[in-house]
Amino acid sequence: MAEKSQDGLELSKEWQEAADMRAELLRYLKEQVPRIFCLKKESSPQEEEEIMQSRLLYPLECFLFGEDPQEGLEKLKQGSTSSQLCGRVFKEGETVYSCRDCAIDPTCVLCMDCFQDSVHKSHRYKMHASSGGGFCDCGDVEAWKIGPYCSKHDPGAATAMVTDECTLEPELYERAEKLFRILLRYVTDFLVWEENFELSPELQPQTKDNAYYCVLYNDEHHSYDHVIYTLQRSVNCDQAEAQTHTALIDKEGRRAVKRATLRSCQQAKDLIMSNSEHISLQPLRVEILHSSVMAHQTFALRLGSWFQKIIGYSAGFRQAFCQVALEPNPDSDRPCLISRLMLHDARMYKGARKIVHELIFCSMLMETEFKRLFAIEFTKHYKQLQKDFINDDHEKSISITALSVQIFTVPTLARHLIEEGNVIKVIVDTVMELLREHLDDSNRFFFLGYNSDKFSRIQVIFHDLRYILISKPSLWTDELRKQFLEGFKVFLSLLKCMQGMEEVKRQFGQHIAVEPEWEAGFSLQIQLRHILAMFQDWCSSDDDILLLAFRECHKVLMQCNNQPFLREAVDYYMCKHILHVRPYKVSQDPVSIHLPISRLLAGLYVLLCRTGAGDRLHDPENYDYIQMAELPLRCVVLAAQVSAEMWRRNGLSLVSQVYYYQDVKCRDEMYDKDILMLQIAASKMDANHFLMLILLRFELFDYFNGSCSSKDQDELIQWNRLTEEMLYLLIVIVGERYVPGISHVTKEDVTMREVIHLLCIEPMAHSSLVKGLPENESHETGLETVITKVATFKKPGVSGHGLYEVKKERLEEFNPFFYHYSRSQHSKAEESQKKRRTQEGNDKALRPPLPPAFCTHFASIVRLLCCDIIIHILRRVLQRAAEERTTHWTEAMIQRALHLIGQALLEEKTQLEDSTVEEVTFDFSLKARIIGSEHGKSVFLLLSKIKAVPSLEAQKDMIKWVLQMFEIVKCLREKSCPTASMSVETKPEESAQDKEKAERKRKAEAAKLHRQKIMAQMSAMQKNFIESNKMLYDNMPESGTQGEPVACSQSSAMDQKELCVAIGPHRGSTPAEREVLTCILCQEEQEVVAQAPAMVLTACVQRSTVLTQCRGKIPSNRADDTETYPLLMPPELAVGTHTGSCGHVMHATCWQKYFEAVQNTTRNRLHAELIFDLENGEYLCPLCKSLCNTVVPLIPLEQLTFNYENAELIGQHLTMPRWIQVLSARIKGLKSVTQDNDCNTECSSSDADTGLCGEGQPDFRSILSYGVQEPRKFSESISEMLVVCATTVHRVGLQTVPNELCPRVPLMAWNTCAFTIQAIENILQEEDKPLFGSLQNRQLAGLKAVVQFSAAQRIKSSQAVIQRHFSDMLGVLLPIMSRKTTPSLLEVDFFHLLVGLVLSIPSLYQEEAVDLQPSAVSSAYNHLHILHLVTMAHMLQVLLISTDFPAVVSREDTQEARAAAELHTTVLQHTGRLIPDVPGSSVAERVKRGIEPFLRCAALFFSCLTGVHPPEELFNTAVTSQGQMEALCSYLALPSNVFHLFQEHRDTVHPLLQRWCENAAVTKILKGKVQTVRYPRRRNRLIDLPEDYSVLLNQASHFQCPKSTDDERKHPTLCLFCGAMLCSQSSCCLSQVDGEDVGACTAHAATCGAGVGMFLRIRECEIVLRASKTRGSTYPAPYLDDYGETDPHLVRGNPLHLCPERYRKLNQLWQQHCILEEIARSLEVVNVMFAFEWQML
Repeated sequence: MAEKSQDGLELSKEWQEAADMRAELLRYLKEQVPRIFCLKKESSPQEEEEIMQSRLLYPLECFLFGEDPQEGLEKLKQGSTSSQLCGRVFKEGETVYSCRDCAIDPTCVLCMDCFQDSVHKSHRYKMHASSGGGFCDCGDVEAWKIGPYCSKHDPGAATAMVTDECTLEPELYERAEKLFRILLRYVTDFLVWEENFELSPELQPQTKDNAYYCVLYNDEHHSYDHVIYTLQRSVNCDQAEAQTHTALIDKEGRRAVKRATLRSCQQAKDLIMSNSEHISLQPLRVEILHSSVMAHQTFALRLGSWFQKIIGYSAGFRQAFCQVALEPNPDSDRPCLISRLMLHDARMYKGARKIVHELIFCSMLMETEFKRLFAIEFTKHYKQLQKDFINDDHEKSISITALSVQIFTVPTLARHLIEEGNVIKVIVDTVMELLREHLDDSNRFFFLGYNSDKFSRIQVIFHDLRYILISKPSLWTDELRKQFLEGFKVFLSLLKCMQGMEEVKRQFGQHIAVEPEWEAGFSLQIQLRHILAMFQDWCSSDDDILLLAFRECHKVLMQCNNQPFLREAVDYYMCKHILHVRPYKVSQDPVSIHLPISRLLAGLYVLLCRTGAGDRLHDPENYDYIQMAELPLRCVVLAAQVSAEMWRRNGLSLVSQVYYYQDVKCRDEMYDKDILMLQIAASKMDANHFLMLILLRFELFDYFNGSCSSKDQDELIQWNRLTEEMLYLLIVIVGERYVPGISHVTKEDVTMREVIHLLCIEPMAHSSLVKGLPENESHETGLETVITKVATFKKPGVSGHGLYEVKKERLEEFNPFFYHYSRSQHSKAEESQKKRRTQEGNDKALRPPLPPAFCTHFASIVRLLCCDIIIHILRRVLQRAAEERTTHWTEAMIQRALHLIGQALLEEKTQLEDSTVEEVTFDFSLKARIIGSEHGKSVFLLLSKIKAVPSLEAQKDMIKWVLQMFEIVKCLREKSCPTASMSVETKPEESAQDKEKAERKRKAEAAKLHRQKIMAQMSAMQKNFIESNKMLYDNMPESGTQGEPVACSQSSAMDQKELCVAIGPHRGSTPAEREVLTCILCQEEQEVVAQAPAMVLTACVQRSTVLTQCRGKIPSNRADDTETYPLLMPPELAVGTHTGSCGHVMHATCWQKYFEAVQNTTRNRLHAELIFDLENGEYLCPLCKSLCNTVVPLIPLEQLTFNYENAELIGQHLTMPRWIQVLSARIKGLKSVTQDNDCNTECSSSDADTGLCGEGQPDFRSILSYGVQEPRKFSESISEMLVVCATTVHRVGLQTVPNELCPRVPLMAWNTCAFTIQAIENILQEEDKPLFGSLQNRQLAGLKAVVQFSAAQRIKSSQAVIQRHFSDMLGVLLPIMSRKTTPSLLEVDFFHLLVGLVLSIPSLYQEEAVDLQPSAVSSAYNHLHILHLVTMAHMLQVLLISTDFPAVVSREDTQEARAAAELHTTVLQHTGRLIPDVPGSSVAERVKRGIEPFLRCAALFFSCLTGVHPPEELFNTAVTSQGQMEALCSYLALPSNVFHLFQEHRDTVHPLLQRWCENAAVTKILKGKVQTVRYPRRRNRLIDLPEDYSVLLNQASHFQCPKSTDDERKHPTLCLFCGAMLCSQSSCCLSQVDGEDVGACTAHAATCGAGVGMFLRIRECEIVLRASKTRGSTYPAPYLDDYGETDPHLVRGNPLHLCPERYRKLNQLWQQHCILEEIARSLEVVNVMFAFEWQML
């Protein structure tokens, strides 16, 4: 190292002293670089890094610091300070935060760390995934209204910082500048180097090797697979190598795929090009580079990273770098270095671009002054950069143009760039130049045959215009005014090319042949929507600008020549009024939907009126308002005609255009502005002339003039529809005043009205409301500020989302003809409001709401409502209805006419109330009564007539209300005294209200009588049914009874208690239940009988780790002697086999037919395979669509007659010692028959002599003397179904091939029975439910069926196998029978053992000649002794492992405590452990707590096995745990003091105790060498999740993939079972499972959940459920925003918080083994054609 530092320092001195330092330095690089990089023998990246560091970078650093870099750096650190700007550059997919309250615009974002330490954490923030390339704005004062700094970057927090001043010593700064100049030029030269074979003269080596590289470049045309295929064919590499090359090409942009001679590389190049051309039309880009060129390019990139490091040391270095990068080139007219790099950006490959962009980020964008200079350079070359980007095929995020967002969004910079470089003009000119090819002869855009990819790139340029306009200036300078107007004019010239583009003409006769292109025009409109609003906003902030902009816009409109008139002006007459106008028909002449200039003019005019600048408009008479309104009116008429289906032959494209024209995305700057322009015209024109113009353009003039009639049905329908639309337009023009400037409303009022009308359709979720509201340029809708004023929030339940409901008092603002309703919304809203009014007992009249008053400029619009033409129109419409010529009118027409009349009367009423009658010129009511009254055809009289028309029943209430309004207005006009007028006004209302009250009372009474009558009928029917089905009712056990009517008052308590014992001599009897079930397929009923054809229950068998105590460790399934599983389940319950059922019953034959049918149909369906796996016998339950993979036959309980006296007698003989001897003798005898000698058969004499009651040594057949009976016989179909089910359990549980003869088949049946019971007990305990009575029917039915199926296994399997299993299991309890491999007491789960022993013991009764099974009494004793033995062994197991004894409040020294203490002492003696003295009560408490789950499981098991009813205490959680324990013990025939067992069986157990405790394995465990399970076992739950979702995102952002070092985007995924963070969907973490490549989650699920998994994908905020390798589905995450909605993929980005109820539901889903079912259900709903590759997750 000393040598290295010596060399470096010496070199740096030489360079320092050299006359031409640049030449000297380049000479050194010429020598060294080719020796380090791109050598023949590839060195490891690490090695290469070290050599580069020592030979190249170290000397450079020595030169920079002028001493040893370490020392120099130390000095620098003392003097300098850190930056206030964070400047962290985002990777793709990284979570970034924006504050909706404080950000100047939505592009201002914070990185995770700054956000966590900022004030914005408590504000309304948004989070989203970055697309990469932006940087953190923490510390940028211009980006935030408040809180620009996080606590880390706050300058006030540290000592006074000096960051912008250069703190370097002059010599150091000079050296830095000198070095940077040489190196940055070197880097620039090589990044823009075009020569592949030659270097510049100063770097040209003396000798040139024939060593070349064949380099393959990234492009966006070829897929991964294409490239891999090409490489394998072209450069002889295997698939793995080709994959590595491809991944690196994609990541870094290029990769050398071959190093060889020039000729050899040339061949490889040709091959790659020809092979890739076959696949896609374009060949891959391949270059051949000389090795020295390659070496220098590689080093140039490394220098880029080195620059970043050095700049990071000090602000002085950063400034020196910026100075060098931006200084003009002295020796030529070439641009500065950074501009050269920018201009070459599109030709650089990905890796080089990234380095350049990062360099710009960490240098120029971090310094205010240099940022300004850089912005000017950027703007200077803007047009060229954008052109390059358009032709480039890389994404925007890795193009230099992406930097615009960093520059243009800074308000001061934006203004500076407008003043200095007129950036608005630059941007618009760029767009115009790029779109020039789409202009037609009349200089309008025409997008037929455009290139969509190129077009979408051009659209991105509009974002830059939006960024520039994002914050309007508060102060205008003359220069800013001048340049802005200049820019505005250029923008108008762009709009001029859009005005009237893509005209359409109505098709006659035949349908259009080719749908015209319309999307391009609309996507342009959508891009311009915010820009138009922002231009208007900028104009409104300065009166002079506004006036000039309006004039300019008007001038350009007058120049537009689109949709010209083809004929001269004509006079039109109606009601003595004359309109002189040029004819034009929308249905015949060309018409365009694009009118941006007309609409912009309307917007600017309203702003003029609003700011008062309108008064300064010179000669307003010069504006021809008819001409201004003409084009928007045509557009509105076009939409009306499309709605009237007059343009059907023009195809879907026109329908789509009209849809978007009125849709929330476009309506702001399209439909709304057209209405605005019509309102402007209406306010300036004579009302009669305006209406005549509308009638003309709607082509209804002659129709209303009475000069045309028709019998053609289609034409009449068209006229009707057009009349409806025309009336609707009039309603809108007069009634829609919620625009600031039209009336005195604020933006907030406008949003409130929108929200009210959306909520009048139906209650909505927050996200639906946001979608229904227009966004402003900051993507805000203003919803939050108003929502609480107009709506109430209803929280969601466990599913669904929160909903907003409109407040009652706001409903009076509802307007059924709200102009933003689509057709379907209008009818929905009308329907729901009528329904609501009916429910509240009101009439159904949907009255027009009272609108706000017009501003003075627009006040004259209301004259439309009282002019002659409107009266004429209304009369014609009402007259048609009165004449009842059904083809000439529609209800919708009348409804609109009534609404208009209502609007007019409300207006008149308001005016009369506000001023004196003489002043009011609005005379609608007078005209409505007088005009036409002489023929009985005035509006008023016609209204009275149509009230009686039957087909207008629905409008009756509305007509009533209108007539009432006429009366009220009349009273106001006649100036009746106010009280009179009030009484008149309220009278109709009042009387109506009284009537309503009376009516409601009458209805309520009628309903009450009706209910009573029905109840009486029901009661009679019920009695009748019970009488006729008496038989059935007598046999039905009621809850709490046991078949025979129980516990009459005289029966003693003892009898009742007796019934609640499941085993032993006092066991209760099995209730005699007849179970009659209906098959869900054929609907026939059948009783469940052992001899009858089988009834089966659908079931799903799955491996499970829900109860595991050692997550992540799954035992192998080798069938060798060392493995005791599945014979004996280890206590960790690492993996069990669960059988669950949805509880639906079928005949076995029906099921077989159904299953065959499913197989046949599914083979023909493409995606069914994904839902269920036919090969593995899967199917969906026909009724509930649950996933099943087998059926469990239903076996009825065995009816037993239990002889209690006999039991008493036998009990005296068959004590436990005697029972053990009898069993031993039987097993020994059976073994001698089967010749099995692997057993410690030598029986010690002491064992033989224990407690024989003088009966002598038991012999081989003694066991039979205690009672035998014939075994049950099952029908053939039940036997067959037993095999089907057992085989599935065996196959799934052991993941093996189906084999019904395998000796492990019965074991797996018993194991699934035990495990299923344990899982159910676990759920009940977890949910704090009682042991009995709280299971769902499906769970209970499934459990009973599984227990009976497992019990029937012994009948189907070979008896010898079962006998062997029994003796092997018994060996755990009786060491004399154990084998060498028998595990110790601590290595067995005793509940599995209990089930196995109980279900296999009947096999001992098998004789060669006859089939026998134990009698009921024998079984009772067998069960009793087995349970006692197993319980004692389990108690010992708990005691041995316990170290933490609970501190029990000292009670008196009970018998239980004494017995416990005695047992503890004995155990300690046998194990030789020294444990401090523990009180007996603590021991008792500990052991009882430990064995409780075992006893609960045993109770469930025996209840299902014997059918004996459990005691009431177990049906209730209110009983104390002590009471429950006693109830359990009494049900299981155990003493309530369980320790008493050890005293009762002292002689038997004590020798066993010693043998159990002294086992070598036990000693090992007790010494702590082997981990084992504590009791009661830990209950598994899903991991704890943080309450705030951003905490998880934070964890994810710090997640490092264990197998990958790159910084590419990862998908961190959290396992909810164990909390492991995995890297999913990434090639770096693929692993092999069963010889297949699978992703990290699939591999993890295999070990953590036995194939089942539940993962939270953190960046996507969704749960993924997994089952097996190929199946999975997504599920909503349990995180909700404040509006009760989930947010998959963080689309909305609102803050999210954990919903405990939903997480609990997920936990239940897992614990109840419903994940498979959930996946199958979701796959059934989402019918996907192309499956997601779940195994790669």
